Formats: sequence, C-alpha cells, structure tokens
Amino acid sequence: MKRVLSIAGSDSCGGAGIQADLKTCAALGVDAATVVTAVTAQNTHGVRSIQRMSAAMVRAQMDAVFDGMSIDAVKLGMLASEQIVATVAAQLTRRRPAFVVLDPVLIATSGRRLLETRALRLMRQRLLPLSDCLTPNLAEAAALLGTPCARNEAEMIAQGHALLALGPAAVVMKGGHAALAEAVDLLITADDTHRFAAPWLSVKDLHGTGCILSAGIAANVAKGYLLADAVHRAKTHLRELLGSRRQAEGVSASD
Repeated sequence: MKRVLSIAGSDSCGGAGIQADLKTCAALGVDAATVVTAVTAQNTHGVRSIQRMSAAMVRAQMDAVFDGMSIDAVKLGMLASEQIVATVAAQLTRRRPAFVVLDPVLIATSGRRLLETRALRLMRQRLLPLSDCLTPNLAEAAALLGTPCARNEAEMIAQGHALLALGPAAVVMKGGHAALAEAVDLLITADDTHRFAAPWLSVKDLHGTGCILSAGIAANVAKGYLLADAVHRAKTHLRELLGSRRQAEGVSASD
C-alpha cells in the first residue's frame, strides 16, 4: 500500500489537521504516517488553545518515519512556529521525498492564528521552493504575496503565477472564499491552467476542507495519478463528503 506522511497539527474535534488527513488517506486507500507539530484544543466553533511541539521533537518524528518506512508523498499543514518551519525545510532538503503538497495553514476558519507571523517569511523562502503543489486559499495566497485577496478568476490566475515565481511547481488557488457565481479552484502550472468548478454547497460548522483537499491530492499522487487527475479526484472526494454532511444536517433538522 502507498503511504502519505502528514506533517500537521492535531485537531481535538477531528475535523481538520492530522485527523482529517488520516481519514482522507484511509478513504482513498492509502496508508498514512504522521508528524505532529502542535496539539490544539478546538471544536467547530473555534480554537481555544495551542501547544506547539519543539523543533527537536518534530525532527525526531520525521527521522523515525523516514528511517523506518517508505514515503510516497508528504502533506504539510499547520507548522505553527518559525523553528518548526526551519526544521521541516531542512529535513525535506535532506530526505528529498518524491512529492510534497504544502497547505499553507495560517489562520483557522474561526480566525485564530495558527502560524507565527515571523514564520511566514521563512515559509516563503524555504518551503515554497521545496513544494510540488501549493494549495492556498485566497487569504493565504494574498499573505504569501503581500497583496490584497484576489476578487475574480483573472486575479486568481495572476496570483497563482506570482506564487509559481516563488518556487513551487504548481499552485492550486482555492476560490472557496471568493464572491463568484460558482465554487472555482484553479490548478496553475507554468504551462497550463486547469479549472475546477461546481455549484456552491452550504454546510454548517465547516472547517478542515483545505486539509482534506491537500491530503487527497497527496494520496492520489502517491497512488500514481498525474497532478491534474489527483486534484480532480481529491475535489470529488471532498464534494461527496460535504454532500453527505449536508444530507445528515438536513435529516437532523427534520428530526
């Protein structure tokens, strides 16, 4: 069985982070290993507390995983601190995994900051050039670039190309926060742009969708799919999951 390494934070309610990555990999038929960067006390209403791991502990976890098993893809989520960003970058440079997805987790859906402000510059300098696929939402893309959020697809494409110039091989611009007629994500490479669009879905207490999408991309690449197909399959899985949640909410509401 193929294996994904998730390097991310723990979500106590299981909707995001390491827990979401494990569920996603299992659903897609891929094994998963983990490196925990932080433990959070959170639920669907917000993040109450964060305990960051030491850089030494993150390094030890990564060494244990890479020394003990074969890794087909790496998914990076919440990295929490400048020291952890530096450690992960150094380890990836040394280990050279076949594929790296970076979900630049900066702020929780509820508004709590999940990455120290001073770590953003280091992420831009050290991790973007090591990433095969960067998956920012519009606010994260704007923060990485130091620009206002994209307001339409043309600006999403322009910002995607600006991010490519910082080093990643591909960028998935997630348009879930845009005021567009439909939900649009764009996979942007130096040579092409793939557009993924679907009707909006309204789901209560929504968080963790970025984790699920990026973990799904990593899992599908690990299984051998080309990136565009991996993104499509990851989005299909996410949409099916959201549809199931919406249906469950409807049943609950009627009860």
